Amino acid sequence: MVDVRRVKLPGVGVLHTFITADGGKCGVITHRSGHSDLITFSDEADGDDVTKVSLRLSEDEAHTLAELLGGTRITESLSALEQVPGLSIDWFTVDYDDHIAGQPLGDLGALGVVGLTVVAVVRGDAANPAPSGDFKVFPGDTLVVAGSPEKVAKAFAFYRTGVLKHRAAVDAPPGS
Repeated sequence: MVDVRRVKLPGVGVLHTFITADGGKCGVITHRSGHSDLITFSDEADGDDVTKVSLRLSEDEAHTLAELLGGTRITESLSALEQVPGLSIDWFTVDYDDHIAGQPLGDLGALGVVGLTVVAVVRGDAANPAPSGDFKVFPGDTLVVAGSPEKVAKAFAFYRTGVLKHRAAVDAPPGS
């Protein structure tokens, strides 16, 4: 298995890098705006003869490249589900400083976020489908979550911070 390194780039997004079997250095910068940069890079050990390349991809182009490079059956199945109106399926990779790191998954429904499902927790090469609320989440795990785009965003914010923001009801009387 390829060792992928993940680095947060504050204000930019996330950088994932790996070294190929022949010593090439490859990376993807996933920007908060949705586009991605596919890059090759070098370090001092490579000398001055190495060519560096950067290719900016839109979100759609990045998905296309991923499919061309051999998207998994799970990705193909989830892509079909993503065509359902109002359904968002997204991935949340757990970092050491995220609230959820080292914690059980819990039950967001009990906290008021209903209509959201953690489809699986991916750890290394293994997927843990339909994990229970007591499933402990660790840094490096990836949570596959399905629900409305607003609920998925709310869940991701909770996983990062531990704070669940509730919207006031539109017709709620003052002071309620």
